[in-house]
Amino acid sequence: MRSSETRTSCGKRILAASAIVGLAFVGVAAAPKPANAWWNHGYGGCCGVGFYAPPVIVAPPPVYVPPPAYYAPAARVWIPAHWENGYWVPGHWS
Repeated sequence: MRSSETRTSCGKRILAASAIVGLAFVGVAAAPKPANAWWNHGYGGCCGVGFYAPPVIVAPPPVYVPPPAYYAPAARVWIPAHWENGYWVPGHWS
């Protein structure tokens, strides 16, 4: 009986230690850093040696925007020559 109890407590200790190390790594990775290039220093390293990971970019999905509708220019009408307010107006396009 003693050996199964030992394995259970040992497994719990390993699990607790792994959780603490994992949380510490996440805390270091999420800590604020200067806004320089990600490949400059890496994460968790010294002397130019470390864990390198590209930045994660989250963007919304592309949105479909239909092209604008085509509006034909207004049709021009020929206005024949006529009198207007006592003046002769030659024929012209509107």
